[in-house]
Amino acid sequence: MSIFLNKNSRVIVQGITGGEGTKHTALMLKAGTNVVGGVNARKAGTTVAHKDANGDDVELPVFGSVAEAMAATGADVSIAFVPPAFTKDAMIEAVDAEIPLLVVITEGVPVQDSAQAWAHAKAKGTTRIIGPNCPGIITPGEALVGITPANITGKGPVGLVSKSGTLTYQMMFELRDLGFSTAIGIGGDPIIGTTHIDALEAFEADPETKAIVMIGEIGGDAEERAAAYIKANVTKPVVGYVAGFTAPEGKTMGHAGAIVSGSAGTAQAKKEALEAAGVKVGKTPSETARLLREVLAAL
Repeated sequence: MSIFLNKNSRVIVQGITGGEGTKHTALMLKAGTNVVGGVNARKAGTTVAHKDANGDDVELPVFGSVAEAMAATGADVSIAFVPPAFTKDAMIEAVDAEIPLLVVITEGVPVQDSAQAWAHAKAKGTTRIIGPNCPGIITPGEALVGITPANITGKGPVGLVSKSGTLTYQMMFELRDLGFSTAIGIGGDPIIGTTHIDALEAFEADPETKAIVMIGEIGGDAEERAAAYIKANVTKPVVGYVAGFTAPEGKTMGHAGAIVSGSAGTAQAKKEALEAAGVKVGKTPSETARLLREVLAAL
């Protein structure tokens, strides 16, 4: 089992002919993802050459729109490698086509654009968005939709949801001997689609996920809200890590959402909220991995 993505997912790439789209389409195919085509209105009717997981040549068709690509290929997942200025339009196009899952990798999307696209998706009610500014989602051994290195880990009982891309990779590496059901990077922008709570709910319902790792970071109150949700709804063990214990107050750090206002949004406040909900919180990624091993061993 997995959440949101599996070996049967049929994936299209918005921006398949660009530099990032070309590179990561190749890596997703190598990881076994069933990429079935791409979208670029200016190159509709052409094809792009790639190799599949077996090293065989594949020609992927390029379509003029997400709706055309879905009609022709049966795609149910889209990933957008589109420059920030055009990301809102790409998101709205995918939502209007009613694709079930849209992963937006792009960094630097204006917050107002994200807000408008997210509001549009919420009103429509048919598309789950992951991102923007995220590494995407991977169900090891089945499918990768994003930029996560697919060779870090294999399949296993751990579910991972993370605000940070690099910490996603590090945690997957730390626990590579155990393996993951699904690892999802939700992104660090102030406005994102899928949240910690959405992923926690899905992992709780997934019979193959035995324990959950949740990685947060300073800024906002997403982790505090997730802590309240865990306390009320999650029966599986959760371990956590919050990045930014040494961040200076009032200074924006890295991700656009990572700014601390007073005591709200600090790593310490988030750690305390999570621990009050029964979550074991590590001070470092390695300590967090050790805590996860302990809770799994005790099951």
